[in-house]
This record gives sequence, C-alpha cells and structure tokens, in this order.
Amino acid sequence: MGNMWSGDELDLARIGLGDGSGTVGELRPDLPTLYAVHRAHTAAITFESLDVLLGRPVALDVPSIEEKLVHGRRGGYCYEQNSLMAAALERIGFEVTGRGARNRTRGDALLAVTHAVLVVTVDGEEWLCDAGFGHQGPCEPVPLGRPGAEVEQGKWTYRIREEADGVLALCMLRGEAWRDLYAFSPQRYHPVDYVVLNHYSSGHPRSSFVGRVVVQRPGDDVRRALVGRELTALHPDGSTERRLVAPDDLLAVLDREFGLRLPDRDAAELVGMYRAGD
Repeated sequence: MGNMWSGDELDLARIGLGDGSGTVGELRPDLPTLYAVHRAHTAAITFESLDVLLGRPVALDVPSIEEKLVHGRRGGYCYEQNSLMAAALERIGFEVTGRGARNRTRGDALLAVTHAVLVVTVDGEEWLCDAGFGHQGPCEPVPLGRPGAEVEQGKWTYRIREEADGVLALCMLRGEAWRDLYAFSPQRYHPVDYVVLNHYSSGHPRSSFVGRVVVQRPGDDVRRALVGRELTALHPDGSTERRLVAPDDLLAVLDREFGLRLPDRDAAELVGMYRAGD
C-alpha cells in the first residue's frame, strides 16, 4: 500500500517538481509543499471531459495521465486530475487516501457517488485536496478537522460542515449564501474504485459528461465554465455572467478562456459535433 497511487511511475522533474536527478530534491511532505503542489496543479491544468464527448477512452494509469495532462497539455476530469496529484504527493512522501463524494450543486436530487477527492495527512491533521471539481473547486487544501471554520483562498471562501454519520460537506460562499459543493463519508476509496466510477462517468447515458462539452477553470478573480453552449463567468460576490458560444467561436474560447488547444484532428471533430447540435 506504500505505492498505492503509483507515484514511482511519475517523473516529478517533467511535471515541474523535483530537481531532475530522479529524486524529490528539496521537496518535503510538509504543509507548505502541499499548498504549493495544490496551487500549481489547479493553476496549470484545465478541468475538461472532451475525450468523453469524442468517444475516446479515459485511461487512469499514471503514465497515460502524465502523457495527456502534462506533455499533451490537455486537461482532464476528477479521476485523472486527482490521480495525478495523488501520485505526485505520494512520490514526495505524503500519506494520501481517496474518498468518493456526492455532487450537491444540482438542486436537491440525491446523486450517486461519482466525484473523486483526496485526503492528505500532514503531522496528524487531515486536509481535503481536490484539483478536479472544476471552476467551483478549491485551489488550496482545506482542513477537515475544523468544521465550520471559514477558509479564505484569495477572494473565495470555503468551509467544511459536519453532518450525521461522519459525513463532511464542502461548502463555498456565493455572495452572502453558503452553497454545498459535495459531501463525502469517511470510507476510503482506492484507485481501482475510481476505475469503476470512471466507467460510469465516461459511458453511461445519464452521466453529465456524456454528449456535451464540459470545460471549466478556477481563477483568482473569476471562475469560468463552458457547459454545453453556455459560457459562465462566476465572480466572488456571487454574480454570474452568461453567454452562448457559437460553433465558429468554440476553439478560440477554449484557447482564450481555458488555455486549451486540441490537436487538429480532435479540434475538427469537436467543432463538427458542436455544430451538429444546431
């Protein structure tokens, strides 16, 4: 279990960590390093599930994720994003475990456990780490042992709420109101569990990622999401701006707003599918 996340398969130097010698260099499994890795990851890698729309398989082995998200400069969704971050943290020496969460951003409907998050223990304290919840997700670790405490991350504020049976909910302040993002139980999840969840999310007709564009990115001043044809900008005061994206503008929006450039073949196929929805 010491290499549960296959951290030994990850080249830390090639992803911007380590000293190029095959070791972790000056990186230590401490809180400053955890913050630095989390911030760097969310700033550099876009949340997107375009391979699902294009009918491409979503591989979760570390070499495939590294090739796609790092060297291919693509994005990914929660299983890819958090598997990559877990491998990096494990390689540095952190204690990393998984959790499965229920999305609560879609009203009162009880949704299945489909979101993958991480819990990292530093000096006996547990921290929620999540690089894969899109534009509303945290950009830094959130302490789990201080329910109710408000955690400011730049202009954005989060807190953990404790519920019955050990369930914890991550909440985000939107204007003057707290909104639940997701909730998770103490049950530990392993990489093999994410393979099963990934199978549902990438292929089931009721998955929110099947049949539509989903690209999101958190930011310091504004957080953006393109879901279907609607581009949304979320501001810290809770206000939102919305506009429709035409097929001819799609690739420019992906580049300008999300820093995402697809290979020519994928770009042409994506625009064709996007236009076919007219």
